[in-house]
Amino acid sequence: MTGVLLVAAFVLAGCAAQKEAARGEAQQGRADVVAAIDKVNGYWQKTTPAQEWPFWNVAAYHTGNLEAYKITKNPAYLRYTQDWAEYNKWTGAKSTDRTKWKYTYGETDEHVLFGDWQTCFQVYADLYKLQPDPVKIARAREVMEYQMSTPNDDYWWWSDGLYMGMPVMTRLYSITGNRQYLAKMHEYFAHSRKIMYDEEARLFFRDARYVYPKHKSVNGSKDFWSRGVGWVFAALPRVLDDLPKDDPHRAEYEQVFRDMAASLKKAQQAEGYWTRSLLDPAHAPGPETSGTAFFTYGYLWGINNGLLDKAEYLPTARKGWEFLTKTAVQPDGRLGYVQPIGDRAIPGQVVDRNSTAHFGVGAFLLAGAEMVRLMDKGE
Repeated sequence: MTGVLLVAAFVLAGCAAQKEAARGEAQQGRADVVAAIDKVNGYWQKTTPAQEWPFWNVAAYHTGNLEAYKITKNPAYLRYTQDWAEYNKWTGAKSTDRTKWKYTYGETDEHVLFGDWQTCFQVYADLYKLQPDPVKIARAREVMEYQMSTPNDDYWWWSDGLYMGMPVMTRLYSITGNRQYLAKMHEYFAHSRKIMYDEEARLFFRDARYVYPKHKSVNGSKDFWSRGVGWVFAALPRVLDDLPKDDPHRAEYEQVFRDMAASLKKAQQAEGYWTRSLLDPAHAPGPETSGTAFFTYGYLWGINNGLLDKAEYLPTARKGWEFLTKTAVQPDGRLGYVQPIGDRAIPGQVVDRNSTAHFGVGAFLLAGAEMVRLMDKGE
């Protein structure tokens, strides 16, 4: 009997040791991810002033920075975005003459209804949720509620616009309870889907100019631009976070997200990244960080929220994260291999370890935050 008890004690001790070792590995894994976030974000904030304009490229960084703040609680991250918002007086494009408001592409203060000027509103809404103050969302509500009063449904005529605009509407809904935000969001999304979504490939073209067969890759294939698809794949999680479970269109958004996940999985390269032209890697070969980071974020979010099967998609997400942390992040914290601002995959364009941009860092921070949440769930 004594021998049996000793064996049992040894087994129990071994199990306890294994659990403790697993717990230690998980804690170390989490610490490694947070360290990568701090390395990249610390470098960015040290080398980039907070006092920049509220256009999409900068605002997209702040969407990621606030997610990094939520999981690190680093007060410097929050202060950086608050400084940016206060510098811009909680506005996007500043025109007050509604008769001149436009939503074609434009970088002037009259392009108030152009989604690239509205990206900042989702950041202001997130800051409002952390520390409520009506001033923070006053301009956002003025602009979006005017926009919803118009009969137009073609505000999001390019794929990036879905990231810029959709999360604004769900966030303002969550604050105000006004369901018109959700109804109008679906109207705009339906238009975007009609002009840009390829039902066969289950991916979005960047805009109507790039729809196949009018536009083709250098090898005659459908040319889906990685970052353009990434904007959509990252937008849907940010929308679903705030979308009510009983929203009549929730199932549609979830299905589009799942379908895109299945298609994108096939396009991932063995090294973990996605090329700039998803279905024709030879069109613009080599790694690209912004699309890869958005896809990695989307996969991790889908796993964390039960929309994607962990066994099927976690290896894809881990390979993406491996590329981001082992190749894209440089020794000093600079995030490389980010394709510059553009609207397509460009053959011959140089994208290397020195190529970086606000939105690429923002996408990396989104992915890092979701990786931490995965580990916090015990995965």
